[in-house]
Amino acid sequence: MNQITNNIMMIKPVGFRYNDQTAANNYYQTILDNLSYNQIQRKALKEFNSFVDLLKNAGVNVIVIEDTIMPETPDSIFPNNWVSFHADGSIVLYPMCAKNRREERRRDILDHLTYNYSFMINDIIDFTKFENHNKYLEGTGSMILDRENKICYACISIRTNYDLVTQFCKKFDYKPVCFTAYQDINKERKAIYHTNVMMCIAENFAVVCLESIDDLDERELVVKTLVSTNKEIIEISTNQKLRFAGNMLQVIGDKSYLVMSTSAYNILNKDQKSVINKYCSILHSPLDTIEACGGGSARCMMAEIFLPKKLI
Repeated sequence: MNQITNNIMMIKPVGFRYNDQTAANNYYQTILDNLSYNQIQRKALKEFNSFVDLLKNAGVNVIVIEDTIMPETPDSIFPNNWVSFHADGSIVLYPMCAKNRREERRRDILDHLTYNYSFMINDIIDFTKFENHNKYLEGTGSMILDRENKICYACISIRTNYDLVTQFCKKFDYKPVCFTAYQDINKERKAIYHTNVMMCIAENFAVVCLESIDDLDERELVVKTLVSTNKEIIEISTNQKLRFAGNMLQVIGDKSYLVMSTSAYNILNKDQKSVINKYCSILHSPLDTIEACGGGSARCMMAEIFLPKKLI
């Protein structure tokens, strides 16, 4: 099974802004008091378009979906949280913590991929009923999938429910590697809300903020599992994680790339970049407004499509 894909879905924003509903446990979000909602949207759209152009110029097949004005979905630019597309033709729909994020799930997008891009959908696995039980699992934000070795890394939080991680793993025959990762907020250790802000799995290496895993047994489990699958570990610091150095995704274009924001790229040191470049090239794009208001970065904006194509 392939770890990376050439097909990426991205949602073009029309009403991007600071989302009060997600800010309760996404400590990466920042209120930009000096900008109006319209100014924030314009800046985010400019960043989005530049990012898409960068990917397309590198040979990545980017499918851009237009967002809708209504209902209001300020975080729709991060589609990897509500849907994932798998090589067996299945799609998973995920239970979202913030009520206004649940509105991002659009069946018309699935139809668009089927009829206009000839992707084959064999099954839709719907976990959204668990929202009624206050259990959440936010896609490949919550779970970092080693697709080749069938391993799912997940840091447990209010948005990443342990029971749902194990259900997903049972359905797709993955081995769960669960742990809790933390960050300092007002002198308290608070759970990191999404695994993909502190960890990235590529074909031959892994980027991970090990110091955020306080439990030494859990930390050792993560390290041993990565080593057992022959991943070279690129360890990042807490400060680098805060600049979204863990929020990266490897994709295929005209060659293999690790995609990240310019903020993440600039915070990496020379040795870390050297290890990455040993295996693939780096693509980065400025996403300052999106990172500040949305609390997410490059990886969150890209939903990988592994679906098979219909036979013509």
